[in-house]
Amino acid sequence: MSALTVGATTMGTMAWTLPAMAQTVTMRISHQVPTAHHLHKMLLNFQQYVKDTAKGDIDVQLFPAEQLHKAGENHPAVARGVVEAALSVNQQWGNTIPEMQVVVIPYLFGELDKIRKFVGSEAAHRLEKKIEEKGVKHLAWFYITRQAIYTSQKKAILEPADFKGLKIRGFNRIADAALEALGAAPSAMPGPEVYNALQTGVLDAGLTDLSAAYSRRFYEVQKYGTVTPSLTVYFHLYVNPRWWAGLKPEHRTILETAARKAEQDAITITEATAAEALKQLQDKGMQLTVHGPGQIETWKAAMQKPVMDAFIKAAPEGGPALIDLLGKL
Repeated sequence: MSALTVGATTMGTMAWTLPAMAQTVTMRISHQVPTAHHLHKMLLNFQQYVKDTAKGDIDVQLFPAEQLHKAGENHPAVARGVVEAALSVNQQWGNTIPEMQVVVIPYLFGELDKIRKFVGSEAAHRLEKKIEEKGVKHLAWFYITRQAIYTSQKKAILEPADFKGLKIRGFNRIADAALEALGAAPSAMPGPEVYNALQTGVLDAGLTDLSAAYSRRFYEVQKYGTVTPSLTVYFHLYVNPRWWAGLKPEHRTILETAARKAEQDAITITEATAAEALKQLQDKGMQLTVHGPGQIETWKAAMQKPVMDAFIKAAPEGGPALIDLLGKL
């Protein structure tokens, strides 16, 4: 036998007898918001926890601001296994999962105590099941806001009657039923486009969450703002189920533990971000009205029923039960 043959045989034997090198698990997470958004800060905490706990076995990679996929592409990309994980905001499920719109029914789900109880509740489990029927696996809920701000330039929006005739940025088809019932003309528009629309008069009034009003500099083109807990928004983290099933049990445990921690951190981060944004907007000269219990009841009476009716029409089978479950939290 030649030296070359002996060498090849020896190397072949070594290839079979040496233990396989451990491979790092890669978890790419695609999402749509910029790095300055508090959602990205939550994901950085998730990433760091996994890094510290997994000792290098899991590499969580974040792709913000639609670097990897556009917002509407995230769900199909994860379902097909093009990317391991992504986040979508609840209203982006649209007609695919109309039940996800239950949290935008005005004043149904704005109390912080209910938000704390949501994760792990029967209502959450039902929504998670709906999401998993669409070919992805639920991993975490990231609470983003419960404080909507209705902004205007000429005069403050203080009463439900003040919406009449206003061209206002809409939220989605179901939530906009409240604005239409009050005589406003909502117009669907991506967040980054609202500033210019307000500046040029295409819109008379804005609707966004409190922190976004500051980060998008609404204070430069809007004098007044009414802050009220009318709409609750979540981003939902989901993963490819085949990728998940292929993970070692200990890796799944680490990611599940990181997800539960992130869900709790989200409440603290979001509430702190909202409080800071309120002060920042006031410091920039906006005249803000923050709703108390009496004002909330007045707006609830005017806004809730049209949206609830639109929601039940869109989700006639599971919708009423979800409303009941959230109301009992």
